[in-house]
Amino acid sequence: MFKKLFGKKEESKEATLVAPLDGKIVQLEEVPDPVFSQKMMGEGIAIEPANGEVVSPVEGEIVQVFPTKHAVGIQTKSGIELLVHIGLETVSMDGEGFEAHVKQGDKVSSGDKLITFDVDLVNEKAKSSITPVIITNSDSIENLETLNTGEAVKGETELLHVQMK
Repeated sequence: MFKKLFGKKEESKEATLVAPLDGKIVQLEEVPDPVFSQKMMGEGIAIEPANGEVVSPVEGEIVQVFPTKHAVGIQTKSGIELLVHIGLETVSMDGEGFEAHVKQGDKVSSGDKLITFDVDLVNEKAKSSITPVIITNSDSIENLETLNTGEAVKGETELLHVQMK
């Protein structure tokens, strides 16, 4: 009632994730790694990258850039916690071929450059370049809708609409 009277707007508990990479959209269940395909880390989607530029799928704050630069964590104002994990078994590359363009605490908008990487090197040295985008606090999701299949354009193609509890 006070919110209505005093015009206090309730924080939105939803967000739309856009593609962090150019490439083919892959359902999480098809990712050739059980940690992701069995959703042990959470719900999400993946991209088979066409190139090595990763952009932010949402507006939010960088909560972690892994020392090996193969993954980045982002939190939205609505409380969605995302992990963009470049490739499978890329942690063993120890940062080789990866360059971070953000650091912990940075505010990002959808489409801002996060990381660049050498796709050919990842395909040569890691299990796969497929890049899962995981909602790590999936237990707080009320509704999750997949918006597109096929090819994605980074920063543009809407992938998922997430509503939190």
